[in-house]
Amino acid sequence: MRAAIILVAALALALGASITRGASMSIQKSEFGKTHDGQAVDLYTLTNSNGMIAKVMTYGAILTELDVPDRNGQKADVVLGFKDLGDYLDRNPFFGAVAGRYANRIAKGEFTLDGKTYHLPINNGPNTLHGGKKGFDKKVWKAEPKETPAGPSVALTCVSPDGEEGFPGTLTAACIYTLGNDNSLTYEFVATTDKPTVVNLANHSYFNLAGEGSGTILDHIMQINAESYTEVDDGLIPTGKISGVKGTPLDFTQPMAIGARIGQLTQVGGYDHNYILNAPGPRPGLCARVKDPKSGRVMEVFTTQPAVQFYSAIHLGGNLVGPSGKAYVKYGAFCLETQHYPDSPHHPEFPTTVLRPGEKYDQTTILKFSAE
Repeated sequence: MRAAIILVAALALALGASITRGASMSIQKSEFGKTHDGQAVDLYTLTNSNGMIAKVMTYGAILTELDVPDRNGQKADVVLGFKDLGDYLDRNPFFGAVAGRYANRIAKGEFTLDGKTYHLPINNGPNTLHGGKKGFDKKVWKAEPKETPAGPSVALTCVSPDGEEGFPGTLTAACIYTLGNDNSLTYEFVATTDKPTVVNLANHSYFNLAGEGSGTILDHIMQINAESYTEVDDGLIPTGKISGVKGTPLDFTQPMAIGARIGQLTQVGGYDHNYILNAPGPRPGLCARVKDPKSGRVMEVFTTQPAVQFYSAIHLGGNLVGPSGKAYVKYGAFCLETQHYPDSPHHPEFPTTVLRPGEKYDQTTILKFSAE
């Protein structure tokens, strides 16, 4: 518990507790509503020196808006979201949220650590998805904003008590968003624990580089820096087998339209696969590059995480409506969830997700935006 208190205090000191404004960049705080149990939710609007805007709210540490210029300098919001907090509370398919304590799936809602078995809520078929029924996407985080040399930043922190959603250890977690003056968005995840536990944090933003609600992303050109992936069963749980992407519809080692071969994926109905990245390491390495040919917007992803879940919004069906009033259709977005492998607690051969007292979980992902 002492380590948890120290982490929160250090983040508050590093990022400051007051809202500041510079000559050409700013951070603005506004009220966004209250949760069903009366907790206040705040929205932070970060503006960099180029006028690019990112909005983050304290509920779920959700990235609600990201305004990016196209080749003509015209900005559009490239992440899917909602206009009102109520939709985030009641209908959100993880738009922009931090997934945790364990992003992706844990088979049969249980795992064994140091000889003890822990039981988790079942919320995805027979499995646990994104931390259980009340994961980090449904918590109200504390925010500490500060302008940095790189650009405006806000650190969101939460404390997950020992036993919450069945996970051991009091876990103190932070998600630090920084909107760079080079038109990048960085999110860093930091966590400590007072007991051995498992941790896998990911941002679950849905992107459409043509602008939210602009139809499908099937014409977006995707490249993923991965030559292999984790094979899964019908419940999307890894079998333990690592397979190559060459000669399959999963091959994005060269730029390819997302829709070019999506019809071949009859088992899943689209992309929902964990790619093993070629260049993981202590510094963010290239993960993926995506381009919208209509607007010219380009998003490059760099990360320290060992894998990325590419999801093509299979389950959107036109029943959700964004801030612009447009319906979100099937294949209306893509997700690139940088992460550790799904179900790692059951696969000791996978990169470990175990976090022990005295250790620090620290993962960084950078989204670099440009236009051509």
